[in-house]
Amino acid sequence: MANSDPIPVGVLFSTSGATATIERSQAFATFFAINEINAAGGIHGRELVPVYYDPQGDSQQYQAYAERMIREDRVNVMFGCYMSSTRKAVIPVVEKWRKLLFYPTPYEGFEFSPHVIYTGAAPNQNSAQLAEYMTRHFGARIYLIGSDYIYPYESNRIMSDFILQVPGGKKLAERYLPLDASEKDFIPIARDIKAKSPDFVFSTVVGKATRMLYQAYADSGMDAMHVPIASLTTCEAEVSEMGNRIAAGHITSAPYFQSIATAHNHACVARFRQQFGDEIEPNMCWEAAYFQVHLFAEAMRAAGDDHYDSLLPHLLGRAFEAPQGRVIIHPGNHHARLNPRIGRVNANGQFDIVAASDGLGVVPDPYLVSHVGAAWNTLQSPAEVRYG
Repeated sequence: MANSDPIPVGVLFSTSGATATIERSQAFATFFAINEINAAGGIHGRELVPVYYDPQGDSQQYQAYAERMIREDRVNVMFGCYMSSTRKAVIPVVEKWRKLLFYPTPYEGFEFSPHVIYTGAAPNQNSAQLAEYMTRHFGARIYLIGSDYIYPYESNRIMSDFILQVPGGKKLAERYLPLDASEKDFIPIARDIKAKSPDFVFSTVVGKATRMLYQAYADSGMDAMHVPIASLTTCEAEVSEMGNRIAAGHITSAPYFQSIATAHNHACVARFRQQFGDEIEPNMCWEAAYFQVHLFAEAMRAAGDDHYDSLLPHLLGRAFEAPQGRVIIHPGNHHARLNPRIGRVNANGQFDIVAASDGLGVVPDPYLVSHVGAAWNTLQSPAEVRYG
């Protein structure tokens, strides 16, 4: 007799705490994908049932809840984590119990776990493209600012390496602020940026502090059209929080923007809004959280169960038509082949895509082994767009 038992899957994102806005979008993207899969008959007639906990942005809680999911809720696969510190807290748990974590967030690279599927961008899929675009269009004198944890430190190191290879490249400053920084903490930063007059600012500030940085930048009188903030983490969710006037003109590198003009993307966003309304803004982390659940479901249909040893061979090399375009899980490093883009915020709070890869995607190279030039030499720039 066929197994008709529900399939529990872990969902581990913070809907409270400093990074709640973006992680909430990831959680709801996961629920959205689960709803779609169940509406289509589940997996061989078996319903996916999300087991959800809110770790409140605390690494120790991520680790504790991951253990609880496995030991008490009988979860074999979990979808979760935003900050690198939380991913690193969960990895020892899934490795110990031979389970699988899907991680849908751009990160600093230089990592591999056989028990993680990385669906967010690696540095050769966003940092390299951003460095090339910004130095070509604005210059190579850079001011770096980030939140005080692993991802910003490593991303700033990588960006510095890229910038210092460019003739005239210079790092003017590198500053870090705590995740719970206040409005007043950003005022002297904005003044210092204005005094040092960089060609652009590279931000790895995350969570609620993102709005504070961009607000202080605007209040200081800096002109985003001429000296923009460039980021790997500022997406539609943060733009919605800070408002269109403050965000307009700033730049982000990501595989996905809500504004991608394809019928497939438009239909996906419309279905999401029909289910969950307009409160959550689809963004790069939302999209990765969405497509990774579908990748899992397709692999499980082929494998017959969700146990690690059965599932993994059917995940590696698997492709899926995501809202950003075709994505493929690299069999050698467990990262996704993605489609890099550069977007600039327009007056409506959406991103005009000002550069994009050729549609074939960029193979993930989390250790930056190959020559970085190959990662973005197919970027194409469309006609100039007005902002403001």
